[in-house]
Amino acid sequence: MKFLLGKKVAMSQIWDESGRALPVTSVFASPNIVTQVRTLEKDKYSAVQVGFGSRKEKNISKPQKGHYKNLGNFEILKEWRLPADEAAGESDKKVGDKIDVSVFKNGDTVSVSGISKGKGFQGVVKRHGFAGGSRTHGQKHSEREPGAIGGRGRAGGRVSKGMRMAGRMGGERVTVKNLEVAQVVPEENLILIKGAIPGRRGTIVEILG
Repeated sequence: MKFLLGKKVAMSQIWDESGRALPVTSVFASPNIVTQVRTLEKDKYSAVQVGFGSRKEKNISKPQKGHYKNLGNFEILKEWRLPADEAAGESDKKVGDKIDVSVFKNGDTVSVSGISKGKGFQGVVKRHGFAGGSRTHGQKHSEREPGAIGGRGRAGGRVSKGMRMAGRMGGERVTVKNLEVAQVVPEENLILIKGAIPGRRGTIVEILG
């Protein structure tokens, strides 16, 4: 199981051996530091906790400083649960170990999770792809209206749970699976992933292989 925390940099393109342009997203992933290792005996489950990034020391509480064990002032902590086969043998990671982009190689298939871009309050046409009202037959103001939301005979005419309506769009955790690692640049702590990944520039992303 391979895992890494990084920060989305930007989208770009590279060229393969045949000269085709490949759209890629670059992710900056400075070495993740192992801050805690959980075991079946002590914690009833097996996991590895890593820290990424840095914050000003004045923004770190005393309990956090104690937990970090002078390994750094991390921007974010993330705990990765180990699959059953790895958990049985326990992790080979130790507190203080570094995990960098070299754990991945060109051609690896990964899943990337992050918080998507916030798009504010949106109507049903943009948020859910509604077609809107008819453009003819006397319609005047209903081009982008949602239409009736009552259940008519269903559920006594009340609005059913899960009804697709206008509301805040984006700003949610999104996972994109089956992405391919196009290139790894260890000297710059960069990993280039084919296609788009969630979030704006600067979003913290989780890469799982």
